[in-house]
Amino acid sequence: MSDQCLFCGIVAGDLPSVRVAEDDSTYAFMDISPASDGHLLVVPKRHSKDLLEIEAEDLAAVSVAAQRIAKAAVGVLGADGVNLLNCCGADAWQTVFHFHLHVIPRYADKAKERLVLPWTPGVPGDTDAIADWGKRLSAALD
Repeated sequence: MSDQCLFCGIVAGDLPSVRVAEDDSTYAFMDISPASDGHLLVVPKRHSKDLLEIEAEDLAAVSVAAQRIAKAAVGVLGADGVNLLNCCGADAWQTVFHFHLHVIPRYADKAKERLVLPWTPGVPGDTDAIADWGKRLSAALD
């Protein structure tokens, strides 16, 4: 674990958190700046900076834990849906550089949430540009 990492300090118990769940590989705790009622974070116990660095096994463990918690949010908190969000890099809104997955319960009752979309879904993009990006990404993955 990193001595300078906020989330490593939380996982180690050196910093306070409202623990929700824990297993051998992950730790889940409430977000102190929630986007909705019940918003929490799931982190791997082993430090990795972001999505580009996390080991596949830790990524899988975080995803499984997030799914389990999302089901609880729907069942216990009465959420009408759930967003899972990862921000990778400062320009993608990452502020703590320890991989984490936000589990954000969503509600039809907007008094329970503060999250709004940063883009307008359903507005078609440039089809030529989309095809070019897809071709370039596919070639890089072959």
